Amino acid sequence: MKQARSTLVIEPGYINRRYLRDLWRQRELLLFLGWRDIMVRYKQTAVGMAWVMIRPLVTMVAFTLVFGKLAGLEARSPGVPYPLLVFSAMLPWQLFADAVGRISVSLVSNAHIISKVYFPRLIIPLSALFVCLIDFLVAGLILLAMMVIYHVVPGWQMLALPLLVLLVGATALALGLWLAALSTRYRDLTQLTPLILQFGLYVSPVGFSSAIVPEQWRWLYGLNPLVGAIEGFRWAILGQPMLVYWPSVGVSLALVLLVLLSGLWYLRRIERSLIDVI
Repeated sequence: MKQARSTLVIEPGYINRRYLRDLWRQRELLLFLGWRDIMVRYKQTAVGMAWVMIRPLVTMVAFTLVFGKLAGLEARSPGVPYPLLVFSAMLPWQLFADAVGRISVSLVSNAHIISKVYFPRLIIPLSALFVCLIDFLVAGLILLAMMVIYHVVPGWQMLALPLLVLLVGATALALGLWLAALSTRYRDLTQLTPLILQFGLYVSPVGFSSAIVPEQWRWLYGLNPLVGAIEGFRWAILGQPMLVYWPSVGVSLALVLLVLLSGLWYLRRIERSLIDVI
């Protein structure tokens, strides 16, 4: 007589009731995936994590030469050295761009893990964001050195930096979650993401101050959530006034929250069928 073989099936439905608790219980997995990505990223490289500082530094130099010198924006810099004006905006932009790029492909690139065991899939995008936050902290060392060179002493506004970093991270996670979830079905989005980021670089006040934007258009310009974040960084680090249209900034923050919550909802919705389409 053959003994009946029992099969244990782990379904997301059971996890759904304790999703946040499971995320907290498996926080070590998040740290492990993040550390793994850091090690793989800089393995067998000549300068290692120095690339984190080299990339924004080279971009800052290019912006200084093209926008500052050739376009004459350096003369319109509002009372601060132009390289410092650019680099203080380059840090949040680099965090946003790297996070969106890594989160958008995180599910597809970790398909071999997703297909073997169930865990809250949100851990994978969060681990990608964790890596970008580490890069952000390392690149911030250049900013500290530049502030010493230019004799810039920050004020009490520096206390707002953690909230501004949280805003940039939430914005990147909001967009990245939708791109990551949709990329599992439509792989063309992985090719579209760099174009979106390239366009976003030039419509965000990275190489210039919002002071050059005509006042009658600042309401429209402020709908870009990165405008408030970047100007906030300059306010916190350099003490510059925030030349933004606050009602538009409020609308952009509400949109970020809406996109983030809807992205979380959609990711949870497709978790059950993720293995079949990835």
